[in-house]
Parts: sequence; structure tokens; C-alpha cells
Amino acid sequence: MRKRFLAATGLLAMAAAAGLAAGADHAESGASASAGTDAPWHNPVIRQKPLSLAAQVGQKLFFDRAMSGSRKISCATCHDPGFAYGPPNNLAAQLGGAALTRRGVRAVPSLRYKDKTPPYSDLLDNPDAISVPGPGGGFDWDGRAASHADQARGPLLDPVEMANASAAQVVAKVKAADYAPLFRQAFGDHAFDDTGAAFRDVTAALQAFQLEDISFRPYNSKFDMYTSNKKGGQLTVAELRGLKVFADPNTGNCASCHYQGAGFRGSSALFTDFSYEAIGVPRNDLHATAPGPNRNDIPANDKDVRRFDVGLCGPQRTDHTLEEDGKPSRFCGMFKAPTLRNVALRQAFFHNGVIHSLEQAIRFYNTRDTNPELWYPTVGGKALKPGDPGYDPDYPTYGLITVQYAKGTGRVEKYNDLPRQYWANIDTQMPLDGRAAGSKPPMSEQDVHDLICFLNTLTDDYRPGAAPSPAQRACVD
Repeated sequence: MRKRFLAATGLLAMAAAAGLAAGADHAESGASASAGTDAPWHNPVIRQKPLSLAAQVGQKLFFDRAMSGSRKISCATCHDPGFAYGPPNNLAAQLGGAALTRRGVRAVPSLRYKDKTPPYSDLLDNPDAISVPGPGGGFDWDGRAASHADQARGPLLDPVEMANASAAQVVAKVKAADYAPLFRQAFGDHAFDDTGAAFRDVTAALQAFQLEDISFRPYNSKFDMYTSNKKGGQLTVAELRGLKVFADPNTGNCASCHYQGAGFRGSSALFTDFSYEAIGVPRNDLHATAPGPNRNDIPANDKDVRRFDVGLCGPQRTDHTLEEDGKPSRFCGMFKAPTLRNVALRQAFFHNGVIHSLEQAIRFYNTRDTNPELWYPTVGGKALKPGDPGYDPDYPTYGLITVQYAKGTGRVEKYNDLPRQYWANIDTQMPLDGRAAGSKPPMSEQDVHDLICFLNTLTDDYRPGAAPSPAQRACVD
């Protein structure tokens, strides 16, 4: 679980030479759907190979709002194609349930670039072929689903998501849908005779759609054009510097968990090695977000201060216990390292959605240890107001906590969403290396800026020659 730096330094060396190995050619096929709607559209630039009958059924299911208990949301509502099959808003956890009034407990991940994900294993061989085997693979933040089909089963039946009462209810909806004949064509004339088999076919169809439709893995970002040496794919000076920060084990060190090189199982860079880490993400509750109608916290955390989401140890995963051989489990607090492709489109970060911008996420990594008071609540401190002795008008405002406290007062509740007995599981890789509070952060302001620039090159559907956005204009040099 403690990573090596060889793969990262190899990437750094390639970055310094300004030429990564070219990825596989993924320009054969593609399709997507428009943002904010549940109706598919076809990308005129990328050709889509014909979908199998099963995948065509899966496409219908994916955009069918009748598949939810409320009949108001579909898979595409939370996994919006216009947002890289991730959420289209900044809610920490999405609304669901039979009346669309219930809130989940985890942030919705993107469904893109999942086709190479292996099933979870406590001792998965790291794809870099260097690191020792450790927890890796699987779907969801805790890897409890072994495949796309297995993952699809969860939301369909979860009472706080699509809220179907049973598999039979799902099958009945499909049987009544206008695409029921297509379902029979794909799975047989008697496909609805056995409810259990029919429900398995429903999840198999959703899996086929995600595996066959290239919109789930278009590999058409600026980074992909750069690695393929395509015209218009040149990285700017700032983006190249950001790539070095991404790979440098002494600054960003993102590559240690978020890089998978070209050529792995026929894929281009996946920007995840499927591993799990405990990084002490702040608790998402009243301390983390401002009160008001637009609060994006997790209500379950406010209702029960003793409730902890410890990832591989539950509560949604039950095969790992909180203790092993009479000692705190070494798996507790660990969550999967997601792909960083399209990370710039996200508005809620980490498993509990407590962070709401890419810059804020990077600054958390950079200052969690040097300035923990920016991320975790201070208990018993004397709050300062403008004009008070010791008040700093230039105090950082990018953290979760913006209240200043008088020096020497109060105690910062670091790692406040992980019981103390599991703190030994927290990873100590750079930049989260446990350095003393008040010391210098690993990344400079320039590093933070440049890293953001590079991560923006991982956004799909890059169009060379298009008018640059303000973010792109800020990343020229």
C-alpha cells in the first residue's frame, strides 16, 4: 500500500522530454448524449460501430426515467453524458428515492474509462509491475461491485437512489416499455418468463451498452492528441510544467496512484492504478459546509455524529470487519483512487463530495498537513474578527474553514471522519507526507496553477482551433 516512485519518475522523464509514448488509436467509434437531457445524440466526428442488440437495450434502459421508483430520474440523470457520465451539479450526494426526496451518502463517480477495471482483490497486482500487491480494483468507491452489471444492480434497487422495490418491479417496467420487443429480440422470446433471469439480462444490457459505446471511453482529450502526436495537440508551457508536477514524486506525486501508462491491456493512459488509499478526507457535515438552502452536506452525518464511512470496511461493504486478529483492520478508511480523466468537469470531489472544485482538491492535498485548520474544525478556539489582534486580512479562503482563531487557542480535529484507531492506515506519500503544521507546503503557487492546467488537458472532446476558454488562456505560459 506504500507506493514506489519508479513509475512516476519514468513518467517525469518522458515529460521532461516532452514526448510520452503514443496511445492506441481510439478513433474508430463513438456516441454520446446531450447534457441535461435523457435522449442520445451521435457525435459527427467519431464513428460509432453498430451496437449489439443487448447494448441497444442497455442504451434504452440508461435513459429511461420510468426505471426509477419516482419515474423522474434515469441512470443518465446522475451519470450525465454531458459531464463525462458524472453528476451535472455540485451536490455531495444526489437526490433519489420514491419521492425524489432522499439523499445518498456518497458522491456519484463518473462511468467513463471503467472498461479495464478488474474485480476487487485485497492483493491485486499493481499494473505498474513494481509496487507490491495491495487492495485494488472493483466498482464503486469501495470496490464492492465486480463488474458493470453488478454495479448497475445497486442503484436500481437502492431505496435512496432509483428505489425500485424489487427486481420483479424492474422487470415489469421493462416488459411494459416500448422497447420490450427489442429486449425479447436480444434475450429470447421467453426472456420475461423467469424474473430472476430477466433482471440479470437487464443489468447485462446496461453493461453491454457501457462496454460497446465508445462515448464511455473516447480518448479524445488534448492529452490524447499530445501523446498521439496529433496536430493541434501541443501542450502549452504551463501544461507541460503541470505534467512534471503531476509526475514529480517530490511535489504533486499524482502519478503514484493516478497514472496507468499507455499500452496496458490495449488501453491508453487510464489515470488510475485501481488502488485504494486512506487520506483523511474531512467529514462532510455542518462543520464542512455553510448553512442554508444550498448546503451540499450528507444529512446522515448530521443525524448521527457516530456514523463513519470507512470505505473497504463498510458500512456498504460487509466482507471486511472493523477488526482483524484483535487489531483494527488495515483496510478501514480506504477508498478507490478514481480516474483523473475529466476531473476538471467535476463539482464534488472524494467519496463524500466535501470538496467542490479542482483547485480546492489540489490545495487540500498540498496543505492538509501544513495548514490543517483550513480543512478540519477547531474546537475551543477563540474566533477572530477583522481588526482583532492577530487577525490576518490575507488569510487563505480556499479551504473548508475560513474562520481564523487566535494562536494558542483551540484544537484542530484532524482526520475528523476516521476513528482514531484507524489513523495508522493513512497513507504518507507526498504531498500528504505528514509534515509538521506551519511548515512549507510541497507545491508552490506556480505548481498548483500548472497542475490545474495539465489536469484540464484530460477533458474529453477537445477541439483544436476552438476559441480558448478563460481557463485555457490562463495556461499559455
